[in-house]
Amino acid sequence: MLRISAFRLLGRTGASRLSLLEDFSLRHYSSDPLGVREDTRDARAYFTTPIFYVNAAPHIGHLYSALLADALCRHHRLRVPSAAATRFSTGTDEHGLKIQQAAAAAGLAPSELCDRVSAQFQQLFREADISSTDFIRTTEARHRMAVQHFWGVLKARGLLYKGLYEGWYCASDECFLPEAKVTRQPGPSGDLCPVSLESGHPVSWTKEENYIFRLSQFREPLQRWLRGDPQAITPEPFHHAVLQWLEEELPDLSVSRRSSHLHWGIPVPGDDSQTIYVWLDALVNYLTVIGYPNAEFKSWWPTTSHIIGKDILKFHAIYWPALLLGAGMSPPHRIYVHSHWTVCGQKMSKSLGNVVDPRTCLDRYTVDGFRYFLLRQGVPNWDCDYYGEKVVKLLDSELAFALGGLLNRCTANRINPSGTYPAFCTTCFPSEPGLVGPSGRAQAEDYALVSAVATLPKQVADHYDNFQIYKALEAVSSCVRQTNGFVQRHAPWKLNWESPVDAPWLGTVLHVALECLRVFGTLLQPVTPSLADKLLSRLGVSATERGLGELHFLPRFYGHPCPFEGRRLGPETGVLFPRLDQSRAWLVKTHKT
Repeated sequence: MLRISAFRLLGRTGASRLSLLEDFSLRHYSSDPLGVREDTRDARAYFTTPIFYVNAAPHIGHLYSALLADALCRHHRLRVPSAAATRFSTGTDEHGLKIQQAAAAAGLAPSELCDRVSAQFQQLFREADISSTDFIRTTEARHRMAVQHFWGVLKARGLLYKGLYEGWYCASDECFLPEAKVTRQPGPSGDLCPVSLESGHPVSWTKEENYIFRLSQFREPLQRWLRGDPQAITPEPFHHAVLQWLEEELPDLSVSRRSSHLHWGIPVPGDDSQTIYVWLDALVNYLTVIGYPNAEFKSWWPTTSHIIGKDILKFHAIYWPALLLGAGMSPPHRIYVHSHWTVCGQKMSKSLGNVVDPRTCLDRYTVDGFRYFLLRQGVPNWDCDYYGEKVVKLLDSELAFALGGLLNRCTANRINPSGTYPAFCTTCFPSEPGLVGPSGRAQAEDYALVSAVATLPKQVADHYDNFQIYKALEAVSSCVRQTNGFVQRHAPWKLNWESPVDAPWLGTVLHVALECLRVFGTLLQPVTPSLADKLLSRLGVSATERGLGELHFLPRFYGHPCPFEGRRLGPETGVLFPRLDQSRAWLVKTHKT
């Protein structure tokens, strides 16, 4: 709101602009910039990605899920610096009929396929700087123990019974479907074949005796949970969608398969003729990571935030909370849902040959560059589109030119020959616009900039809390543009350090710009960790001065000492971000067949 007000003032006389800006609450200097320190000092947080199916190599959709969770986790660490206060898990889902079939098609044992593809996910996440604290594989012994214990709890509570299941099963989606969710489409031979109405994947009629979970008992408890917590599932359209699903009948759920049909999985305790349903197996991973069934897990579970794709919403927002309630636990604290990525307007598909290799993108656009692109352009509410020219245009504009150019200007030897954080002159830039005297040079737009950057950390924190990381980056980018406008407006390269008139204002312009850069670098750490480190190191900001609790913007403006004033800048770190348009050859197809 302050930035809009300032924009409306453009074009008026200086005096009238200053008088209208006098109401800005710029004198407030908080020791807690986000207003959250007391609430989050000891707050734990547990972030999870889905565990990814190992029937195929990772694509950018998998990386996007991991990056969203990584950014949320890193931002929480900036708010609550204690390493013990944050956990972040990802991993691979390695059981099920789809894995069994994919391994057979590749001429491999299921364990060989799992080892191979799981290693690809681990390598991708290392290269993408994903800061997870645990990588879980569902073939691990600790997970098998957790799943079988969870099964035992459900059984002891009378929620499992053996019965005849007859209906449609989709091996690709690993789920059972009612008749209303099945349609017919022409197959390769032209005959009509049954497929899932939602995914389009083939389904087959199944009739077998399985263990069944009394899911129908949990329709009303699930409705009460969601109606009582509007933020339980975010964004809101997905919350609404789940409530709509719950208006329909909720039939009991088959939670096992005949082991003669599905042998690659975890056996039902006490009944080797049955294998536990892959989704029940997979969902329990979130408990395995935090020590279930040991008592340790109880202190972490209430803080859980799942980050998932919209295609697996029903499993996480209906089946999983019902299973948890059945086992005597609470549903997850938050379920953050994101949409998918298309390529040049088309859905990614092996048959179309347009599946984007994320490792190729990390190499071509740099790790921080591709992280920034996905999180800046990805909007959870709807599908987003990828193509190379869009990546180059965004990164050149916002990282290379706007942010990198600003840093170069303010640290260049010609403008800042002392290589220090120059002093701030309070007479040149007083805290109240009405106090501007003969030596004052600050304009209305400059006060608007200070107001915008002062409120930026809280604005960014709110966007993270609302699962709107793209809006957080949009807000930072807007302030970067404002800061470039401030520097351009006052043209420090035209001022003279030897002039007693110019020198105080020249130092002030650089001081304000460097302070803005310090805020931007701090706030970009969750998204572009290496770039942010490079920026903050160039400014001479130590590792202990990079948390949100230490982010006090422009303290001299508010009458407080600035620990950076007079401090030498860090060593030259080179170009902050490379211009990508100098290598147009990179814009060849980034697809793999």
